[in-house]
Amino acid sequence: MQKFYTTVIFTMISQMVALTTIAQNDKKLTDATLSKNKIEAHLRFLASDELRGRNTPSPEQVIAAKYLATQLRSYGVKPLPQYPNYLQPVKMKKKSKPKEVNLSYASKQFKFIKNTLLLDGANADLNQEAVFINHGTKADFDKINVKGKIAIALCGDGQTNSAQKWFRFSNEKRALAREKGAVALVELYRNQQLPWSVLVRYLAGGSSTSVSLSEGNGKPFTHVWLNDPKFQEADFWKKSKSQKAQIQITGSNIQQFDTYNVVGYVEGSDAKLKNEYVAYSAHYDHVGVGKANAKGDSIYNGARDNAVGTVTVLGAAENLAKYPTKRSALFVMFTGEEKGLLGSRWYVNHSPIALDKIVYCFNSDNGGYNDTKVATIVGLGRTTADVYIKKACKAYGLEAIDDPAKEQGLFDRSDNVNFARKGIPAPTYSLGFRAFDAEIMKYYHQASDQADNLDYNYLYKFFGSYIYSCRLIGNAATRPFWKKGDKYYEAGKKLYKK
Repeated sequence: MQKFYTTVIFTMISQMVALTTIAQNDKKLTDATLSKNKIEAHLRFLASDELRGRNTPSPEQVIAAKYLATQLRSYGVKPLPQYPNYLQPVKMKKKSKPKEVNLSYASKQFKFIKNTLLLDGANADLNQEAVFINHGTKADFDKINVKGKIAIALCGDGQTNSAQKWFRFSNEKRALAREKGAVALVELYRNQQLPWSVLVRYLAGGSSTSVSLSEGNGKPFTHVWLNDPKFQEADFWKKSKSQKAQIQITGSNIQQFDTYNVVGYVEGSDAKLKNEYVAYSAHYDHVGVGKANAKGDSIYNGARDNAVGTVTVLGAAENLAKYPTKRSALFVMFTGEEKGLLGSRWYVNHSPIALDKIVYCFNSDNGGYNDTKVATIVGLGRTTADVYIKKACKAYGLEAIDDPAKEQGLFDRSDNVNFARKGIPAPTYSLGFRAFDAEIMKYYHQASDQADNLDYNYLYKFFGSYIYSCRLIGNAATRPFWKKGDKYYEAGKKLYKK
């Protein structure tokens, strides 16, 4: 028996030594490609005035995409068969602000801005039967025939007043309405968390054009929100069920175009684990050219947001192409994040790799930093990969901390959330911040966010800890997953059939 225990203890010690050795080797392999000069060179190009803020869409953004694709090719990252040039087309549309959005039924007249807002669609002149479909869930659409009709629904799902979720529900309802053959969707709006006056400034103020994904083969689909502050219209439709309605829209023209996600992969070194992919992602777009600051600078270069995140992923691509991990690595750099997480939403709905093969997404996105002793992980504590991220940060003299500004809803404001909604564990790795304070806002979406005022000694540590984390996650004996109780835990179980 003594011999048995001795053997067990020896085996455990050997395994611990082996794991430590592997981790040490991964640290050395990280250092082998880590270069402050390369980091700075990439950032100075992507955040240069010549790229004019990498707005979606713009010729300069295409230049940035091709630059990223060229870097992947130079590292030996493979293109996916579907995208031999590393560019995944993302179909989008640019819509001009309408002059009129008139809605009428039962002798009632509703006018643009005062009563109506256009969420989607071009010029239209509709005179059709309208039917009430409650909240417009899939079950509601399955029960009520909307083909050739105007679908009238309540905003939201009846359970949450989160305005952000209402927008997402609206996208889902529009897709269902289109699929079921409706000619238009009208939602009745009342949300005290986001008053109509604020909504008007958001949807009808500012730029004369808006950018969104182009759905349904590019054919416009009319989608209107109708202000219903006292639930009078909701009560009317609950009683009426069906009624003739007219919608007239003028001045809203749509231009279709393609923009690009940049995608490549490195096959894993393990015969079995190479069938699992870890996605390393960041958005490379920014907000373009805007209002000039006091110095007369109108180019919003986006060095922190998000050239840093983009180059972080490039650093991982260079390292993993040279020294592959056991799991395969998928590199995705998104377009259109600043327009509403559009590139990542398109990617998860058109992924060339089955989503249940993507076991983790390690996103990198930034607003700025105010503490160079930490890396802020938005979503730390939510996945079982925490141990690797903390270990990697410590190895480079940084502390991994959780999101200190949860009131900002940052987890749901970056591309990681589109992966999370599908069930894929997906935190976001960010420059160190302790709060959204004046130091952050000095650069966030400002012309001052430039490559020449970054701390490259800090970035060296930041990049090293990200790449080392990638290596540890890619080589981990067990795949990472959501921690039990997380709001995406059940989605993950469903995706991976756990």
